[in-house]
Amino acid sequence: MPRPRRRTSVIIMGAAGRDFHNFNVVFRHDGSREVVAFTAAQIPNISGRRYPAALAGRHYPRGIPIYPEAELGSLIARHEVREVVFAYSDVPYAVVMAASAVANAGGADFRLLGGRATMLTSRRPVISVCAVRTGAGKSQTTRRVAEILREAGHRIAVIRHPMPYGNLVKQQVQRIATRGDLTRQRCTIEEREEYEPHIDAGSVVYAGVDYKAILRVAEQDADIVLWDGGNNDLPFYTPDLHIVLTDALRVGNELSYYPGEANLRMADIAIINKIDSADIDAVSILRRNIHRLNPTVPIVEAASPVEVSDTAAIAGKRVLVIEDGPTLTHGGMRFGAGTVAAMKHGAEMVDPRPYAVGTIAEVFAAYPHIGPLLPAIGYGEAQIADLQATISAVPCDAAIIGTPADLRGLLTFDMPAVRVRYALQEIGTPDLATLIGQWLSGKLYSSKDSFSRDESRSHRVGRSQRKAPAR
Repeated sequence: MPRPRRRTSVIIMGAAGRDFHNFNVVFRHDGSREVVAFTAAQIPNISGRRYPAALAGRHYPRGIPIYPEAELGSLIARHEVREVVFAYSDVPYAVVMAASAVANAGGADFRLLGGRATMLTSRRPVISVCAVRTGAGKSQTTRRVAEILREAGHRIAVIRHPMPYGNLVKQQVQRIATRGDLTRQRCTIEEREEYEPHIDAGSVVYAGVDYKAILRVAEQDADIVLWDGGNNDLPFYTPDLHIVLTDALRVGNELSYYPGEANLRMADIAIINKIDSADIDAVSILRRNIHRLNPTVPIVEAASPVEVSDTAAIAGKRVLVIEDGPTLTHGGMRFGAGTVAAMKHGAEMVDPRPYAVGTIAEVFAAYPHIGPLLPAIGYGEAQIADLQATISAVPCDAAIIGTPADLRGLLTFDMPAVRVRYALQEIGTPDLATLIGQWLSGKLYSSKDSFSRDESRSHRVGRSQRKAPAR
């Protein structure tokens, strides 16, 4: 009797988002390959857990273990791994290729999965908002797109890139419509940063782990799906209109970070953001880089001006500046909206590093470029407690909250806490309202054509009938 054929062993490298999606879409039902492990990077408290059996499917009755990425080489040897799949974002090319060296040295193939394999098809038109780096301005752009669509009479569902850091089974499909939902679903600070502004603007946010199931729920509530991307990852759904942000303060990153360059090459609309803070020569270089990768893409220039809730509380005062965590950490930025507000109003920034405790001190050690800013890191209750302790220990007259989440509802401030808000402000023409209007009326090329999707579905809004241009 012939021996049963052994399944090919696979490891997926990730950060609790794209890796789970790739598994669900490509590997979960594949009886010829076995995912023996995930490895985790970027996000704390992920390694040492398991992707649960309830989500992993019939081939994985015990679920799938998650290990630190540093153990990749030994895991390849232990499990005789034949294939390593890289599945997270906002990573320099050198880091990606270093991972490939570890895989190849262990005898394994190294894979980067593309759109045809991983993008799901919606029954509704999809607009995606992505970027070449994290912190480029996706959140305010997604809110601007939502505003344009609502003014045009459309019902939208915002589906956010995953941030499942809690109970994965309970987080399989999340629908978040109110601030009470944020509390009931035990959302982290990182989740609140992304969800709160949408909720305040009247949008319902969908997120979780199983993005096929999430899509089917969201489609019932909307006639257009709006994908709100994370980091610089590719969309999980095949877009009908793909909007991609570039950052005028990080020129060159659009050519050197994975998978940001792929996003830009796919773009139907490119945005150069932060032109109000950038050097004019940098903007010119960025424009040339965009057209080098995507010669025909229309470019929108934009700024993200800040609004301070109480300028008197910070003018000339000693302030603690709290900025968006991921933008400062793996995003590599040295300032954010809170810093801009402090400088504009003559405030003196107090360095929080001498007062940092626990995991917050570890963040400063891991990312020394951050400087005298406090990243709003809170991936779990213990880290939120460390953030609270750090804030309480810093001697200052006021705190500036530069993150999109209203931390005053989650943390205690013994000093006045001032919020800084920012929205996308398009400069000149073309602008998003015009370009989205052209798309709605069928005049703008759609990236959907490049993936050879079904042209016959008449419900698509504004589908272009032109062939995809040579890229």
